[in-house]
This record gives sequence, C-alpha cells and structure tokens, in this order.
Amino acid sequence: MYGDDDSRRGFIRQGCCSAVGLASALSLFSAQAAESRKTSLSPGEALDKLRQGHDSFLNGKPSLKSSRDKNRRLEIARGQVPFAVLVGCSDSRVPPEVLFDTGLGELFIVRNAGNTVDTVALGSIQYAVQVLGVPLVLVLGHELCGAVEAALSVVEKNTVYPGSIGQMVEPIIPAVLKARASGSLKGEDLLDAAVRENVRRTVERLRTSEPAMLEPIRNGKLRVVGARYDLDDGLVDFFMT
Repeated sequence: MYGDDDSRRGFIRQGCCSAVGLASALSLFSAQAAESRKTSLSPGEALDKLRQGHDSFLNGKPSLKSSRDKNRRLEIARGQVPFAVLVGCSDSRVPPEVLFDTGLGELFIVRNAGNTVDTVALGSIQYAVQVLGVPLVLVLGHELCGAVEAALSVVEKNTVYPGSIGQMVEPIIPAVLKARASGSLKGEDLLDAAVRENVRRTVERLRTSEPAMLEPIRNGKLRVVGARYDLDDGLVDFFMT
C-alpha cells in the first residue's frame, strides 16, 4: 500500500504525464497540418471536378478508377489528399464515389442518416479542412430521404420512434417546420421541400456559425455548397453554390 504522500506524488506524476501527452498530441496535430501534402485545387476547381465526375456518371461513361488499383493504393498509403468533403446520407442508394466518379483518396466522406452534422461530424469536417486542406464541402441530401420522412412523421403525426432513432431525427425537425410554414405543400412535395431545407440549414450553419470555417471561407480557401440527388433520374442538383 502507498502512503498518502506516495499517492499524491503518483497522482501528480500522472497529471504531468497527461499534460505532456496532450501538448505532444497538439504539437503533432499542428505538424501534420503544416507538413501534409494538400490538393492544389481551388474551391471552384474542386466543384468543377465534382460536376465533371457527375456528368460521367450520368452519361454512363465512368473513368477506369478502381479500388483494386495497386499503384493508387501505394500512392496514398502514407497520406491522403482529398479534394472535397462530402456530407451525405447513409442511404445505400446514394454512394458518393459512384455519383461523382471518384476513386481512392479523393473524397473525405461523412455519412449518417439524414446528412446531419453533430459533434462527431463537425469534428470530421474540421479535420479535413484544417489538417488535410480540403477546399470544398458539399452537403448532399436526396429524394425520399427516410430520416427526413421520419422527422416529418414526428411533426405531423406525433410519431415516437424506438431507441436512438427519435434522437437521430430531432435535428431535422426545424427543417420540416420551415418547409411546412407555407402551408401549401403536401405529401412528397412537402418531403422534398424538407430535404432541401435540411441541406440549406446545414450549409448556412457551416458557412456562418462555425468559427473554424469562417476564416478559410473569408479568405477564399474554402467553399460550402449544397445539393440534392434525385433517385429516379440520377441527377445531382447543386442548388446552393
């Protein structure tokens, strides 16, 4: 058994080690930000690249990029150089790499049901922007989004969902309320308006309310845009650029 003095000394040593460890981690993080190779694309060029990739998808003429490309895997094994962050829905019908004809190491993807931004998602976005130097963030909603439909059901029918589903759709409810405000939309039209409003709210938040994003946006080094994917015709509508 340790005496009281020994215990205190041990606690102090642990505290000092923790502080040193934190300082080292922060220094390493800063070093990674300074030394990592970053894309040379401007925000506008990155958006053009997404558009061009989407055109290839729409025209049925994808590139020859492959996840089994050994040379590409080796090229990015020591460090990633994505040119865009994509905040998208987990829906299996909305695969970002396919929709934008991109390959290994090109998109930094943050996905969850309803393409919302919580603390984990926001930290992931900030990491991509601040450390990896990504110049573009795309928030992508989609037609007939189940998470938005669930939030709409909560508002219109007082539906209660089991487990964590209810908490998951809570951030989408303000978008539903805004879409319903006109009182003229019903059914799928209302759902689609809520999908777009959900994207719009996230884009505006990232553009105006997150301190880590404001400076690169003001300096023209970062752009945050919003889009909506149509499941039927395969078209991505970039409605917030």
